[in-house]
Amino acid sequence: MQKKSVVTAVAVLGLLLLPGLLAPSTMTAAAQDNAVAEKFIAAWNSHDADKMLAVFTDDVMYEDVTFGEVSHGKAELRKFAASEYASIPDLELKLVRAEIHNGHGTIEWTFSGTDKDLYKTGKKFTVRGVSVVDVKKGKIARSLDFYDLSTVMRQVGLLPAQ
Repeated sequence: MQKKSVVTAVAVLGLLLLPGLLAPSTMTAAAQDNAVAEKFIAAWNSHDADKMLAVFTDDVMYEDVTFGEVSHGKAELRKFAASEYASIPDLELKLVRAEIHNGHGTIEWTFSGTDKDLYKTGKKFTVRGVSVVDVKKGKIARSLDFYDLSTVMRQVGLLPAQ
């Protein structure tokens, strides 16, 4: 009788585990797309160009629309990232929300830091923004960043408060 119970238990356990073992991935496509947003934020916050570039395709097109800075490919993006890290040494992004579906979507964030070399004020700022992204094979192929520069300029004292 005890042998029959063990065999039954093993059979039931097998039936419960089999679908998970046969499934190609436990992460849905939508979850994979939105995981890109978390990697994007962590990469920028690493202050390490190699870690940052790892979340982008080799032929990435990255545009900081506010400043009109366009980077084509990882070499140009590396230069852009280096200038951001130098200008704002305590640069920090915080993920607000991400909505990426079928390889396209948005990553909402707050961007904060101390203005060292942007305007050379030494003052802190925080601004909300969004990246509109295209994702291919788990990496960002295109990113357009939008944020309000006048908010930054008010906070560092270059424009009058509203």
